Amino acid sequence: MADLVLTRAIEERTLNAWPAIETLIAGDWMLRFANGYSKRANSASTLAPGAAMDDAAIDWLIARSDDWNVPPTVRLTPLCAPGLDARLERRGFAAIEPTFGMIAPLDAGAPAADARVRFAPRAEADWMAANAAAYGGVKADAAKLAAILSRIRPKAAFATLSDEGGPAAWGIAVAERGYVGLQDITVAPARRGGGLGRALVVSLMAWGRDAGAQRAYLHVAATNEPARALYRSLGFVDVYRITHRALIRD
Repeated sequence: MADLVLTRAIEERTLNAWPAIETLIAGDWMLRFANGYSKRANSASTLAPGAAMDDAAIDWLIARSDDWNVPPTVRLTPLCAPGLDARLERRGFAAIEPTFGMIAPLDAGAPAADARVRFAPRAEADWMAANAAAYGGVKADAAKLAAILSRIRPKAAFATLSDEGGPAAWGIAVAERGYVGLQDITVAPARRGGGLGRALVVSLMAWGRDAGAQRAYLHVAATNEPARALYRSLGFVDVYRITHRALIRD
């Protein structure tokens, strides 16, 4: 059974670490919109244990999502009422991209940041362009990424790992109230498999420890077993599972 206190602590900081452009409150739910860039910033999320939605609330979510021209999406965590997943399924919401929230302790004796990694307090245009390009696909839009990153208010670090081949990996750490969130970790496609991702994650964890955090957290797709294996090797363990339910229409 998931630890609801720890789940809420991570979810709460996640909402601050990855802000939306517009947020609407409806009962126990926050509807977040950011031009369709990422599910976290374009879905209904909750911090209230037992949060439910009736059909009227689902209708309102659909209408507001249509206003933003994004698929109506609900971020289901163990905080949600048990019957909500089935209700959304009956309404035609499909389960997409299951994700795990993971956490690791930040020990005083853990490795320091890799000397190849440089940290900046804000994301410059070239950092965002490189990060978006490394992601590719629907996350290749640097302008949409910039709209999110410019709204981060807790202390943050935008990391770049460079070697003799130039910049090769990028990531973000956001420190808040004893935790550091690791996100948007990317490695240039041609440079993957050489340990750069590990060096970057270790460095982001070290930055968080130096910023006063005692725990690091991150989210990773359930199907991304190579990443999950890497994180487990660095001390991360699963805390909770996230199911995204989205109404995908032709």
